[in-house]
Amino acid sequence: MSEGELLKRWKEHPMLKPRIEKSVINISVGKSGEPLEKAVRVLRELTGQNPNKRNAKQTIRDFGIRKGEPISCVVTLRKQRAIEFIKKVLPVIDNKLSKNCFDKYGNFSFGVKEHIEIPGVKYEPEIGIFGMDVCVSLSRPGYRVKRRRREKAKIGSKHILTTEEAIVFVKDALGIEIV
Repeated sequence: MSEGELLKRWKEHPMLKPRIEKSVINISVGKSGEPLEKAVRVLRELTGQNPNKRNAKQTIRDFGIRKGEPISCVVTLRKQRAIEFIKKVLPVIDNKLSKNCFDKYGNFSFGVKEHIEIPGVKYEPEIGIFGMDVCVSLSRPGYRVKRRRREKAKIGSKHILTTEEAIVFVKDALGIEIV
């Protein structure tokens, strides 16, 4: 289906139009202590939410990581906050994404090498520079049926979001160029 046909179809049937469900921002430091606390502070300043710390799943002696040791921090943004953060971070990657950034369900992710490239963020020598991963989940209205607690049900194959539809939505809603 072409881009114009999809946009027309979404206007006729609003339940088919995708939306941004959530955005997950992850900074993986690889060690606990002061570097992790600095990463938590950076995420808190960027998103306005308190990050959760994530623990190592296994011990890696070469890197000095023990199982259960906190080594990264994560923030999940939903609704308008997610959209605002994505729009704030997109200039860092020049509003361009590869087709390889999308999975088969229409979700996409990209990396930011240095957080100081984000507009409005200043370099602070005592904090340093951190890279981050931004993962964005797209869904359609009605996906709650799959995740709810009572009477879960399957989503029909025609209602599942495809990569092509996600690309059209991202171009239209966020103005991203697909390379």
